[in-house]
Amino acid sequence: MNVVSYRPDPSEFAWTFGGVPPVMKVKPGDVLELWTEDAFAGKVTSADDVVSRVIELPFVNPQTGPFFVEGAEPGDTLAIHFVSIEPSRDHAASCTLPLFGALTSTHQTATLQEPLREVTWIYEIDRTNRTVAYRARNGDYSVALPMDPMHGTVGVAPAAFEARSSLVPDAHGGNMDTPEMRAGATCYLGVNVEGALFSLGDGHCRQGEGETCGVAVESAMDTVIAIDLIKGRSTPWPRLENDAYLMSTGSARPLEDAFRIAHADMVAWLGEEFGLEMLDAYQLLTQVAETPIANVCDPNYTVVAKVAKRHLPSGEAYARTHAKLKEVAAEYRRGR
Repeated sequence: MNVVSYRPDPSEFAWTFGGVPPVMKVKPGDVLELWTEDAFAGKVTSADDVVSRVIELPFVNPQTGPFFVEGAEPGDTLAIHFVSIEPSRDHAASCTLPLFGALTSTHQTATLQEPLREVTWIYEIDRTNRTVAYRARNGDYSVALPMDPMHGTVGVAPAAFEARSSLVPDAHGGNMDTPEMRAGATCYLGVNVEGALFSLGDGHCRQGEGETCGVAVESAMDTVIAIDLIKGRSTPWPRLENDAYLMSTGSARPLEDAFRIAHADMVAWLGEEFGLEMLDAYQLLTQVAETPIANVCDPNYTVVAKVAKRHLPSGEAYARTHAKLKEVAAEYRRGR
């Protein structure tokens, strides 16, 4: 097993998917021990820090990477298995931002209302009890919330020489902000350029479905991933697999188009993987789909279509890539 450790200097952060040279080459089968900075580039450390004053837009969501995967070519699929995702600090931050979020005016939903005030919340992280502490800014209410670490951004370089902001989710992945991107899950991304050029970042200690205000419990992360390459198999939209579910994602505006993309991709996946005729797959999906909304705040919204494996002819996808990467993860843990 080849284990690669990489911690970027702030000067090495990527702020886009595409348009950035790779930081290093890796190979299918490698295990990567990575560190990612939080969405605020580590500059929000107290409740007195106002985001618009301590960071310079558009420099949010710094990415670790990109990594050049040897042998990856357009038309292949990159598999990224999350072995572990753990906060690297004892605190995390969240906030409200003017003209950003699901319940405020934005530049695309223009109204005559005043923008929301900027307010920052700092969460204490209790690794022993696996909780993060919410405390109201006005009043004395507090509650310990279960920690559920995830990555908001995972993606590859888009096709056609495009560079996309690390705030934007689309077919290349990017800022999907789904809590399903947690330890134990495998993410499948279609390769668009030689080497794939994948990056990740935007760690969240936890996040509610929809990420309503646009900001989760943002944290720097120590993350371990195992990677593999599926040659000659295309993946049009990011897909996820865990032990219990297959999941397709769609990112677009309006929200119903994101819904349609995710479900149409799942219909296609059920046909590819299990030989179901299109309308048979459509009918099955209609009866068994679970559809969490990942975010309603990014430049594109993201919807996830989930199908429990117990409803399918078998639980195998992509030639058992998820199961194989779980074995790599187990071997890695035994060696540590």
